Amino acid sequence: MTDRVAAVDCGTNSIRLLIADIGADSTLTDVHREMRIVRLGKGVDATGQLNPEAIERTRVALADYVALMLEHGVSRVRMVATSATRDASNREDFFAMTQAELGRVVPGATAEVITGDEEARLSFTGAVGELSAADGPFVVVDLGGGSTELVVGDSSGVRAAFSADIGCVRVTERCLRGNPPEAAEVAAAREFAAERLTEAFTHVPVDGTHTWVGVAGTMTTLAAVALDLPEYDSAKTHLARIALPELNAVCDRLIGMNHDERAALGPMHPGRVDVIGGGAVITEVLAAELARRAGIGELVVSEHDILDGIALSIA
Repeated sequence: MTDRVAAVDCGTNSIRLLIADIGADSTLTDVHREMRIVRLGKGVDATGQLNPEAIERTRVALADYVALMLEHGVSRVRMVATSATRDASNREDFFAMTQAELGRVVPGATAEVITGDEEARLSFTGAVGELSAADGPFVVVDLGGGSTELVVGDSSGVRAAFSADIGCVRVTERCLRGNPPEAAEVAAAREFAAERLTEAFTHVPVDGTHTWVGVAGTMTTLAAVALDLPEYDSAKTHLARIALPELNAVCDRLIGMNHDERAALGPMHPGRVDVIGGGAVITEVLAAELARRAGIGELVVSEHDILDGIALSIA
């Protein structure tokens, strides 16, 4: 017997939906996946508050998601909110909105703030589900808008996890203001990323890991550009393997582009144009550290991530 559930992941940059059937053996069968850029966390790093306009953009997207849940007969729902809401002083405004919308599906349902550690563990569960145990131990990186999660584990589970206070939106707003950014801005972004990720690597020892798995929009977009796709195609980016020299070349290219050049790339989502350079900076720092610390030579990109982990957690 199957159980139809909905998982919603609301991050700093995007809000995403997965409606799926969970089988008796805890396998997921997708019914519907969708992502929208709402920039809930825009300005939070500087102001400490969620912008009312950003909350409204998120409400509009969530209302559409709720309509889909009702249409598809969802019986249970879990929505998690990550970095932006953890940091905001007015987060109760956001939670009241989510309760009003989600309550139309399951009375009393509301978004929940999860810790960086739980975010990391849910991402790991979703990311490695289709990979061979022989490829482990794995280091899974979930590069988001406001935070980046590092998780090390294998087929038996998670060994260590840490949420670093850096993401593509945060580094862009703090360092990369030029169009394209000036060399000094890029250098400052790399220094900022290295500083924040050093702490992550202290908590999450990656020596002995064999496979780097990257999830979320920055990683999947980098893969799509590396594969020279004319338009975004998740079937082609899922489980794509990108050698680090090629990955670094793509990152350098994106960092050096101006807004219009990035926007003209076929697989580039309009909502990622302004922040992909920041994500590319973080990715380059990660690649260098994983090569140095673990001898890892490629990135494996997974389209399955925290959304899948949230859905499985309902079971």
